[in-house]
Amino acid sequence: MKTPLLALLLTLPLAADELSAIAEMKSAADAFLGSLDETKRSKAAFPFESDQRENFKFTPQTRTGLPFKEMDEAQKAAAMKLIETALSDKGKLKASQVIILEGLLAEKEKNPTYRDNTKYYVSIFGKPGDEKAWGWKFEGHHFAVNYTVIAGKEVATTPSFIGANPGEVTEGQHKGLRILKAEEELAMALANVLLEGGKAAVKFSDKAPAEIFSAENRKATALEAVGLPASEMTAEQKSALRTLISEYTGRNRKVLADDDMKKIDDAGFDKITFGWAGSLKRGEAWYYRVQGPTFLMEAANTQNNANHIHATWRSFEGDFGRDMMAEHYKQHEKDHGDH
Repeated sequence: MKTPLLALLLTLPLAADELSAIAEMKSAADAFLGSLDETKRSKAAFPFESDQRENFKFTPQTRTGLPFKEMDEAQKAAAMKLIETALSDKGKLKASQVIILEGLLAEKEKNPTYRDNTKYYVSIFGKPGDEKAWGWKFEGHHFAVNYTVIAGKEVATTPSFIGANPGEVTEGQHKGLRILKAEEELAMALANVLLEGGKAAVKFSDKAPAEIFSAENRKATALEAVGLPASEMTAEQKSALRTLISEYTGRNRKVLADDDMKKIDDAGFDKITFGWAGSLKRGEAWYYRVQGPTFLMEAANTQNNANHIHATWRSFEGDFGRDMMAEHYKQHEKDHGDH
């Protein structure tokens, strides 16, 4: 049975790329806040400097923000219009499927309070359109995305996390659903191709670590550069690596995804490493890491008999717009220092 939230996620049209994503975000954020009474607005709106802005969580827990559970239909629609300004069709579909799985977990575990698929929260930080910076996040169990707009002209799109429990639904009406199928199969295929091509270095361990290393850390730091650098891959293998990376950046609408891929390229695509740990057979535990000079993508499938996947994308300096804000303030000081 579809919830109103699911129906909204699946039916909203994708905004036209030629329109300004930032202008749309501001307009949608204003409309969402404008739809709320004072009590609800006090839950949804925070100062930009709020500690909650960088409180990145993808596990089930008590959260701040306004949950869909407490919104009326018009408010839900307004919240979804904001989410639509950032996510691609693929991203919206994954979000809707995560919410489906939360409902399945509620049925399976007989604990609808803990597994509640209306506990997905919207938070807005600062005044939308603020010329310095403002931001927002959409977060709940296994779906956590964050956007920061700096100086009205740049959008930071990380941290970004999607999880799937179960990784593959094995029974019932959603049997066969695999939210993170592409994240798993693209990486596994690349690892196999590299191994078959004699590039044994891609597999850095026979045992998969228990979890992604970046976890819910507020600041992501570079991990050991395991596996094989792109510089040692063939053109075809590099293309496969790019396709895998695009599965993460492509959670967002094209204009944002293209900008993120450009940043990855500008930092040096050949410097990106791809490493695999664990089994290369479906249904067995695995982990992989894609790391470049500026970013980290990790996925692990170890929990619940290797049928529970976490797939995260972090930026070392760019999470929550940190590097963009530092650059903006530096430029601002320089401009004003010249007078």
